[in-house]
Amino acid sequence: MTLCAIFDMDGVIIDSEPVHMVCEREIFELLGITVTKDQHHAFSGTNDKEMWTKISDEFKLSLNVQDIISLKRSKYMELLKKDAQIEAIAGVRELIAELHSRGFSIVLASASPRPQIDFILSHFNLDTYFHARISGDDVAVGKPNPEIFLKAADLAHCSPGYCIVIEDSYNGVRAAKSAGMKCIGFINPNSGQQNLDHADIKVSSFSQLSVLLIEGLFTKPKL
Repeated sequence: MTLCAIFDMDGVIIDSEPVHMVCEREIFELLGITVTKDQHHAFSGTNDKEMWTKISDEFKLSLNVQDIISLKRSKYMELLKKDAQIEAIAGVRELIAELHSRGFSIVLASASPRPQIDFILSHFNLDTYFHARISGDDVAVGKPNPEIFLKAADLAHCSPGYCIVIEDSYNGVRAAKSAGMKCIGFINPNSGQQNLDHADIKVSSFSQLSVLLIEGLFTKPKL
């Protein structure tokens, strides 16, 4: 039985949510709109197109959505390239390496665009561990729709029932469970008050995880 581990990126591999928030709140200010923190955190896990389309519709913005997205991505990449701004989540590299050594297929499935994904995997020397990567631009509908995770399973040549997703957002957990996959909810305070109750297990540190624990989720008898 070949198992597949599917990782979200923002808030799981890197602690980047605060930087995303700073960029987006700067744009809210430029646009002259007020988005509450709760409203803002509710977009966690969704792709740029869905987020900014919903905001544009709600606030009846005249600016083209694609122009807003381009501005956000440009601002974010500038910050991303300043090493001090982004750090890897403690223990995630060790977990990825252990899963790889145990024969897991490993896929990255993130709402972020491909240039950001490629930069992060290269910057933290994680390229060689991942069999495939999928960005938010590669799917028609973002999380909580399961499309991104079903595509990840397909690329890994793995049945959804043998996949486990590591997610830090409500939308991501919903997408994973809708795809028929196991899910680990990673509690990241910087991701806001995310409801991860639908995850199979929740952890606040990668030190709480091991390959044996993850493999056990697939053999645990149903009650």
